[in-house]
Amino acid sequence: MADTSTATSVKDRLLAPLLSVASSPHAHTRESIPRIMWTVNATLVPVALWAVHVFGVRALAQILVSCLAATATEWVVQRGRGVHETWNDGSAFLTGLLLAFCIPVGLPLWMTALGSIFSIGVAKHAFGGLGQNIFNPAHAGRAFLLASFPVQMTIWRAIGPAVDGTTTATPLGILKEASKLGEDGMQKVIASFGTREQMYKDLFLGNVSGSMGEVSALLLLLGGAFLIYRGYIFWQGPAVYMATAALLGWVFGAQGLFTGDPLFHLLSGGLVLGAFYMLTDMVTSPITRRGQVVFAAGAGIMVFLIRRFAGYPEGVCYSILLMNCTTPLLDRIFVAKAPVSDLSPQEAKA
Repeated sequence: MADTSTATSVKDRLLAPLLSVASSPHAHTRESIPRIMWTVNATLVPVALWAVHVFGVRALAQILVSCLAATATEWVVQRGRGVHETWNDGSAFLTGLLLAFCIPVGLPLWMTALGSIFSIGVAKHAFGGLGQNIFNPAHAGRAFLLASFPVQMTIWRAIGPAVDGTTTATPLGILKEASKLGEDGMQKVIASFGTREQMYKDLFLGNVSGSMGEVSALLLLLGGAFLIYRGYIFWQGPAVYMATAALLGWVFGAQGLFTGDPLFHLLSGGLVLGAFYMLTDMVTSPITRRGQVVFAAGAGIMVFLIRRFAGYPEGVCYSILLMNCTTPLLDRIFVAKAPVSDLSPQEAKA
């Protein structure tokens, strides 16, 4: 006759893990959603301050309107749905902040608010709220604004707080227009900065026209490094994403093979912002590192294809949104390995 106490003990050990299963990604941590979200927000504060320094008080207005509209929409929708209210957990605020970083500083404020409302009300809560949305809400809001107001979304303000009404082309815009005319686009871009070395310096430090999320690769890299240090994101995704876009931009340059400038493609546009703050979104990216690498490589390829062959000069937004569609498939292909049980084969059979 089997030992009843031993059988009961084995049964308890087998059932215990089943009773403590949480929602994906099944990771035990002391971190909470508010702590993670507000930490990510904090890493973007230097970027926001630099944007206000570069573009003036108009940048601050965009940030405030976008964040307030996103947070208010979260509160209204959750109150209307009668669900637990999480408007103050930092996730909606982060969506508004990232959206502000992806739009022209001179965009009418009511359009900015409309974009935030779409990001939260449609791209997030139409799918069930935080943890259930398919697409990155901030980029979905940007795509909505670009489709609805294409002219206003492609008018970029020149740098400097005292240049209201002055518009200019972004470095990627200059490259795209020159390439359409069959000219050497990189030479035109370099000429707009003076020298190649000055171009690299301005792109890295943040002294270029464009959106607020394009003005300082340095600050974004520092923020991303801190998120990696805290374990909020893995380094492989951002590294593969940026490396893929830069490598393809170098190999398939506009003038022929191996004529592109990989450093320019790496530092220009919203590539760095997208790599660390959009591509790594915990909800819309794959769970496993292998899945994230494939996800990042696919997005990097799309960035290059859009920049090189499409009519639009930038491809970060659409590259990530399109790859968001593949996340469920990648999670099925790259399944995380189950932990090894500490039960012996005999105990498991019992």
